[in-house]
Amino acid sequence: MELDQIQHKFVNSGGLKLHIAEIGEGPNVVVFLHGFPEIWYTWRHQMIALASAGFRAIAPDYRGYGLSDSPPQPEKTTLSDLLNDLLGILDALNLTKVFLIGKDFGAKPAYLFSILHPERVLGVVTLGVPYVPPGPSVYAKYLPEGFYMLRWREPGRAEADFGRLDAKTVVRNIYILFSKSEIPIAEESQEIMDMVEPSAPLPPWITEEDLATYGDLYEKSGFQTALQVPYRSFGEELNVADAVVKVPALLIMGGKDYVLKFPGIEELVNGERAKKLVPNLEITFIPEGTHFIHEQLPEQVNQLILNFLSKHI
Repeated sequence: MELDQIQHKFVNSGGLKLHIAEIGEGPNVVVFLHGFPEIWYTWRHQMIALASAGFRAIAPDYRGYGLSDSPPQPEKTTLSDLLNDLLGILDALNLTKVFLIGKDFGAKPAYLFSILHPERVLGVVTLGVPYVPPGPSVYAKYLPEGFYMLRWREPGRAEADFGRLDAKTVVRNIYILFSKSEIPIAEESQEIMDMVEPSAPLPPWITEEDLATYGDLYEKSGFQTALQVPYRSFGEELNVADAVVKVPALLIMGGKDYVLKFPGIEELVNGERAKKLVPNLEITFIPEGTHFIHEQLPEQVNQLILNFLSKHI
């Protein structure tokens, strides 16, 4: 199967038209949830591999991202909206039970949806981000003000920083920064976009054509909703009575992923707490993997995902 076999459609949820990319057919369905600065396209390698193996693969753009409608007030978008949209997509497509695969902040809606709607989820795979129960963010306590998340939470700052460049260059810079094994932290007098030299090479596993695809999609949607969810909606109150993930889960981490340097993450992943929070959890490390492990090492990631899915169908 090839990229041009991926089909595109729109479904209505919460008064918005949400874009969905889809390939494959059959009763076993996998829904992919992207991170930032990604879009449905980030899952191209996984979608084709899973469809070739007999699965139906579906990748939405979140509201306000890519080809999906932007909400009327992007600054009021919440993680709950994304969870409601996911439910709306499953209902619109008459999908009773699916596997969820989330990367980066897409891990959070995948895990939380499985807690809120366990009857709809067969299992969860996340890449780059372990399950952390809902609660206030602690990073401001431990990381300096130049930490990219803190900068992007500040109203107007990222808009001004990104606004100097075209969308393709913004995505390029973030891909370069987030492919490193250190947390992106700017100097006090430096903006996040200035941390990447214009001549800096792209990682070898992403092409100019790939970047152009991302750039075109973000040119359409802008970055306003993307900055709101996830970065400005941290700490949102979610009514989750029991924060344990009960469904089978797989966490795939790159050994060189900068997220491992976040306060407490390495201890969480390597300690007992991860299994208390997600009792039915497998964890796999790919030593050379970075934060974009699914694009960097697609064959290894695809095999791990297929092995997990085949166990839990």
